[in-house]
Amino acid sequence: MTTAAPETSTREAERPPENRAPHPRRTTTRLVLPLLLTLLALPLTAALHQARPAPYGDRLTVHAPSATTAAQSREPALQKKGREPALQKKGRAVVAYDTDSGRPRWTYTRDGRRPLVVLPAPGHAFTLWDDGLVTDTERRTGRAVRWHRAIPAGADWLRTPDARGGAGVLRPLDREAAMLAVVTPRRITAYRTVDGDLRWVLPARTGCAFRPARAVRHGGALLVAQPCSDPDIPWSEQILAVDDLGRLVPGRKPLGNALPGEARAAAAGGKAPGKVLAHPR
Repeated sequence: MTTAAPETSTREAERPPENRAPHPRRTTTRLVLPLLLTLLALPLTAALHQARPAPYGDRLTVHAPSATTAAQSREPALQKKGREPALQKKGRAVVAYDTDSGRPRWTYTRDGRRPLVVLPAPGHAFTLWDDGLVTDTERRTGRAVRWHRAIPAGADWLRTPDARGGAGVLRPLDREAAMLAVVTPRRITAYRTVDGDLRWVLPARTGCAFRPARAVRHGGALLVAQPCSDPDIPWSEQILAVDDLGRLVPGRKPLGNALPGEARAAAAGGKAPGKVLAHPR
């Protein structure tokens, strides 16, 4: 006796291949396989990410804190009172030492580079490197290099005897080091230290050159020597005075160095801070 096949089977057999319902196992395989491949690729992706060279060859190491430093990091009041670490060049590294214990707090190196000048300032550790790069490291904890700025043709000049190992290149323009001047023979460049923003540039006069090592502070101004080859140029024009807003000249109208949010607030109060070009020579 012949038994009729179930109606559902007959309909399934009559369906065109493209309209047949997918087999449950095949559906599961199609869903699971991409997931497995993704999971297998994660360790490789992480390894490739870690293998990438750090920008600018940075190697920043934060050492285990001393008991005093650890207590200060836990208590905001103590953190404010705690002294910032002392800074020192040590071979190819910039090292910050805890002033209480004498232990290293953090170490900063750059692959194949050597620090020439280290300038401590409140909250900042400015460094001039032998390739002409200027960096700013968070001084208290050493957990971040805030910014990097390159001196045009700086590496070539720093190799010359006239550079004197970078003496006088880094010059704070105020007591809080809110502005930093980078003095080279061809120009003076000023940066806002909180974010490394370029605020103004003062080129040297034609036939003259700045001498970074021959700069001194007088009151709120930085006096920079600018000797010239032309003997007819009076000596008074071979010394320039600058401050955080640029060159000091009569009747100047500087725009300020405030951050964007601060600039809007100042503008609402009748001021208009912004980026400024140095007054023509």
